[in-house]
Amino acid sequence: MVKNGESGKEIGFKKYATPRVIGGIAIAIVVLWLLTLIFDSSEKAPTKHAADAQHSTDKAPQTQDTSHQAKTATDTHASAKKTSEHGDEHAGTATSSSHGTVDTHAAKTGHESSDDHAAPAAHGTDQTHEDKAEHSAAGHDTKSDHQQDTYDSAHQTGHATTEQPAPSHAQPATAHGDKQATDHATGSQAASGQGTTTGHPLPDTTTHKPTPKGVAFVEASIKPLQFELEERWWGWRPNDLIDLTDNVNQFQLGVLEVTRRTTVALAERISRTGTTDSYDENLEAAMNWFMVKATSYWFPSAESKYRDGLEELDVYLEKLKAGRATFYTRTDNLIPLLASFEDLLGSCDENMVKQFNEDGTPISSFAVDNYFYYAKGVASSMATVLEAVHHDFLLTLESRHGTELLHHAIVSCQQAAELEPWIILNSDLSSIFANHRANMAAPVSHARFFLGQLIKTLST
Repeated sequence: MVKNGESGKEIGFKKYATPRVIGGIAIAIVVLWLLTLIFDSSEKAPTKHAADAQHSTDKAPQTQDTSHQAKTATDTHASAKKTSEHGDEHAGTATSSSHGTVDTHAAKTGHESSDDHAAPAAHGTDQTHEDKAEHSAAGHDTKSDHQQDTYDSAHQTGHATTEQPAPSHAQPATAHGDKQATDHATGSQAASGQGTTTGHPLPDTTTHKPTPKGVAFVEASIKPLQFELEERWWGWRPNDLIDLTDNVNQFQLGVLEVTRRTTVALAERISRTGTTDSYDENLEAAMNWFMVKATSYWFPSAESKYRDGLEELDVYLEKLKAGRATFYTRTDNLIPLLASFEDLLGSCDENMVKQFNEDGTPISSFAVDNYFYYAKGVASSMATVLEAVHHDFLLTLESRHGTELLHHAIVSCQQAAELEPWIILNSDLSSIFANHRANMAAPVSHARFFLGQLIKTLST
């Protein structure tokens, strides 16, 4: 009985063991199959990305060469069109000759076929100029030509291709190709000198001849009187038959006096090496024309002779620029000019402070404004000439440390020239009303003082 029981259990175990083993094996197979699918999908994804990256890398050089090989594509395009007329047979022959395949429509394989074409395409582009027909049949043209052949053949045989037609020659290149073409065009323009330069401009290498000594001085001698003759409204007025503007008349007389003294110093001293040297004929004529009486109306008229004098100075100026005239910046030539200016300012200073005339009569109110505007004309034109002295005699002044004194004299003259009261008053110095003569006397006196000190400095 015991033996029979054990036998029954063994039979029951065998009855249910077989399905269990089969089920376990099936489950294991399913699990392995699922794991295989999972690993295959995970391996295909990077492989696909790598293939796409490789395809983009291979396609970039072809795209870069597209703009450079425009003429090559145009020549091979004609040969490709002739080849496409033979239909599917020619396409199959070209494809099998270059790639070892019989299928004419190998372009359907998409990017994978394009990767195979990348290497021979570049080689075929370089040799297309030598033998266009032979290499077009052998499949050694560019990718653009191969796509165009497939596109034309598909239209003739009625087969639709999955690959896009080749871009036309007018189609813009990729971003990298655009940059390369732009850089190439920019480099060509820069080489030919026609492009727009964005850097710093080239320095001016033109050599400028230095201005000769004396040009600024002569121009300053001409400028004040020329303004009164040519630019002042109503022109020269001291010789007018009807005297209505006595203030302007006196101002012009002050300008004329400075011009006279400057011309005399130029003719007698500055343009000569010494007392034994001859006068410059133009300066001598100018000096004489300026001595004509300012109130002369005609035979001769004052303004006509003054214009002649300015023309003579212009002639001397042109000779000075051309190197045919002399101008000496020695201290012994400058001191007489400064001394004459000091004397003129002393006269103006006296007219500003005196209270009585020589006959003992008080200064008339009508004469006060004449003194004032005469001194103003002197100060205005003298400041212009002294600035030119500072320019042309700078080395001489610096050697004697006289530039600061001359600067103070110029500033004082400018202050006197800037006084412009509406009405000239001659009130008592202690009055609440102004005394414009005393106001003018201060800068004039200062200018005279600094010129005197400058003369002493240059003389030592």
